[in-house]
Amino acid sequence: MKIVMCASEVVPFAKTGGLADVVGALPIALEENAEEVIVIMPYYKAARNAKIEIQKLKGKIFYAVIGRNIKVYFIENDLYFNRDGLYGDKFGDYKDSLARFSYYCKKSLELLKHINFSPDIIHCHDWQSALIPVYLKTVYSKDSFYKNTRSILTIHNLGYQGLFSAEEFPLTGLDKSLFHMDKLEFHGKVNLLKGGIVFSDYITTVSPTYSKEIQSKELGFGLEGVLAKRAGSLLGILNGIDYSIWGPKTDKIIAHNYSVLDLQGKQKNKEALQEICGLPKRTDIPLFGMVTRLVDHKGLDILAPELEAICKLGLQLVVLGKGDLKFHNLFESAAKKYPKTLSLHLKFDEILAHKIYAGSDIFLMPSKYEPCGLGQLISLRYGSVPLVFKTGGLADTVTNEHGFVFERYKKEDLIKTVKEAVKVFADKDAWRQLVINAMECDFSWEKSAKEYIRLYKKIASIDNFSAIFSG
Repeated sequence: MKIVMCASEVVPFAKTGGLADVVGALPIALEENAEEVIVIMPYYKAARNAKIEIQKLKGKIFYAVIGRNIKVYFIENDLYFNRDGLYGDKFGDYKDSLARFSYYCKKSLELLKHINFSPDIIHCHDWQSALIPVYLKTVYSKDSFYKNTRSILTIHNLGYQGLFSAEEFPLTGLDKSLFHMDKLEFHGKVNLLKGGIVFSDYITTVSPTYSKEIQSKELGFGLEGVLAKRAGSLLGILNGIDYSIWGPKTDKIIAHNYSVLDLQGKQKNKEALQEICGLPKRTDIPLFGMVTRLVDHKGLDILAPELEAICKLGLQLVVLGKGDLKFHNLFESAAKKYPKTLSLHLKFDEILAHKIYAGSDIFLMPSKYEPCGLGQLISLRYGSVPLVFKTGGLADTVTNEHGFVFERYKKEDLIKTVKEAVKVFADKDAWRQLVINAMECDFSWEKSAKEYIRLYKKIASIDNFSAIFSG
């Protein structure tokens, strides 16, 4: 099959979060399964500075190669994309984001015609590429080049929808009739993600549980009704992680390599992490690690009230990340009060993140909602037993056989589960088995890629998709 992957960020060219990791890894997994894949993304300043050769095809068409032969094409426009940030700067989101990503979506479809790549599937990711399914069903509805092309929209986080003022709608180039409550209008605003949901041939989310949660009022962010209408064309496919990057046996960043068959290196990584973080080298107490944004929905709202109590439980805690000032202040105060217990790093640091995954005994991830989550998948690979709230992808990937799960999002339940983990850690035989169980989990991209391929083939096999299209 001929597949196009469209996203606003892709590793190794530009990244702000997990979306870039997914779109950097999934095409390679598809290629391994003999599918023909290309990727299209904006030509950011960050992409120009990436350590991969970028070639010029013709005119203003540039590309690079990942995997064996996957071409990543760049949509160029210096006015829109040659900026330091992908989506904004220190003053907030860029004010011209609707114009920027409308341009990206239009030019992506034009590019495919220029390079004569007529796709079976265009796989779009999040609101930045959500206008592509809209254009396919409207502007290009009678274009023979796209006659057999189907579209999929993957929602990585429903909380980000691409909302803009009604006055900006003409920037999309769409007929004004589409600014309607059944199309792109949302409480008087333009909603790009809603447009993608309505017009795409199929919708996926990044975990099975999250696909159900977003149809509820609690996690639907106002789009639960729209999603419920499309429930028959909505599927959750769990993300994977790239084991060539994340794996204790081959990771060149960590202090000592190890495997499920040789766990001695795990303890050496713990000692190395304790030394880096200025913590006492103790083997008798568990080291908890957190790599997260310090914001409410990452579990900080229930962790914060119990932070001092947790610091008194006979454990160590290493925290890496930044976020809301209130949490910066809270953790800084606790770190000063408990310097032998809490090590705080208010930054994003990929190298330290690897060391935390390898050196922690327990990976703390009590998110209130988590569409998929990559942290728990990585921690399992490194034998750092995850402690999570039962939600989204966390519910789909962590069980009591290889982790700790609490089911009520309350501070009392969180600290109760932390105490349980500390108790189990003291039983060395039980703990060793828990670590082995964690490391034997398989969340590589291979399984997920096969699920996507089955979906692609299902969609492509329907002769007259427009006949059942509800948009």
